[in-house]
Amino acid sequence: MDTSPAQPFHASHDREIETLAEFDAVVAERGTLAHHRVQGVDLTARTEALAAVDVTGAVFLGCPMETAAATAVRTAGALVFPPVPDLPFDPYRAHVYSPGDLYASLDEGYDATPDARAYAWFQRTKADGDVFASMLRAVHDDAVSDALDELLAGAPVVGVMGGHAMARGTEAYAGAARLGRELARAGLTVATGGGPGAMEAANLGAWAAPYDDAMLDEALPLLAKAPSFTPSVTDWARAAFEVRERWPDGGASVGIPTWFYGHEPPNAFAAHIAKYFANATREDGLLARCTAGVVFLPGAAGTVQEIFDDATPNYYESRGEPTPMVLVDEAHWTRRLPAWPLLRALAEGRPMRSRIALVDRIEEAPAALKRLAG
Repeated sequence: MDTSPAQPFHASHDREIETLAEFDAVVAERGTLAHHRVQGVDLTARTEALAAVDVTGAVFLGCPMETAAATAVRTAGALVFPPVPDLPFDPYRAHVYSPGDLYASLDEGYDATPDARAYAWFQRTKADGDVFASMLRAVHDDAVSDALDELLAGAPVVGVMGGHAMARGTEAYAGAARLGRELARAGLTVATGGGPGAMEAANLGAWAAPYDDAMLDEALPLLAKAPSFTPSVTDWARAAFEVRERWPDGGASVGIPTWFYGHEPPNAFAAHIAKYFANATREDGLLARCTAGVVFLPGAAGTVQEIFDDATPNYYESRGEPTPMVLVDEAHWTRRLPAWPLLRALAEGRPMRSRIALVDRIEEAPAALKRLAG
C-alpha cells in the first residue's frame, strides 16, 4: 500500500515551519524563530538549537521536545501547545492527509486504520459535552483548512459533486471517471467530497489523467470486483490500493470528506485528503475553493444541499463574481429531484443566470463548464 505523504502544490507561508528541514534552514539562515509558527515538527533532537535562538512571540503547535527545552522556550516568550497523547489523529497537523495516512494498518482490516479509529473517537466524544474534545476537533479542522489553503493557493479548482451510492462497474461510474480525467487533462485541479461513488470516480479519473486511455479501461473492471464499500470497507479500499500500486504515478486531485458521515470511507484516489470533523466547515470550504466551478452529478440529499450551498454565494455574489454550476442528467434534476427549476428561478435576473447550465449527458459537462467560464 502506498503510504507516501502528499506533497503540497505550493510553499507554506513565510513564517510557518512545517518540517524539520524548514526548521533547520530558518535557524541557519535567519538565526531567529521570533514570531514564527512551528507546526507538528519533532524537535526532541533540537534542544541546543532552541536554546540558541530568539523565540520571542513564537508558537509551537504539537511539537515534541525535551521537557527542559519546552520550559526554556516558554520562559523566553514562546507559547507551547504540547502534543496530546492517545489520540488517533494529530490536532495540529501541518499538512492534509494522504490515503496512506488514513489507511495505515489496512492489512489488519479497516477497523484498525487511523480513519476508522478517528471516527470511533468522534462517536465517543461528540455528545459527551467535553469542551476539551470539542476544542481538539476545532483545532484539527482549522489546521486542516490552513493546510488546504496552502495546498491549493492559486490553483484553478473544479468541483465534482455526486452521490456516494454510485457503484463501481456501472456506466455512470465510468462516465464520472472519464469526466474527472478530462477535467484534469484540461489543467484543472479536481476536488470532490472525497468519499465513495461519484466522488471516487472523479478522483480516479484525475489519477488516470497522466496515462493513456487504456489505463482507465483496465482499472475499472479491477475495481468492479468490490463494487461498493458495503459490506466490506476493507475489500473496497484494498481494490483501490491495488489499482494505485499497478499505476503508481497518477495525477493529483483533492478529496474533502468528513467524519460526520463516518460510514462513508474516504477514497484512495484523491492524492490529497482534507478530512474534517465538522461537516458544515467541510461543505462550505469545499465549495468556496471551487474557483473554476462545480459539476453536479446525480445524487440525493447531500448533493441537493451542495447545489444550494453553492447557489447562495453566487446569488449574493458574496465570494465575488459567480462561478459556473453545471447540473448533469435532465431527468434527475427536473423530475426526480427538481432542483433545476428552482435554481433557474433563483438565478433569473441576476448575474448568476449566465453561469448555470443543465446538460443531459456527462460528456457534455466539460464543454458547458468552459462555456460558462467564458
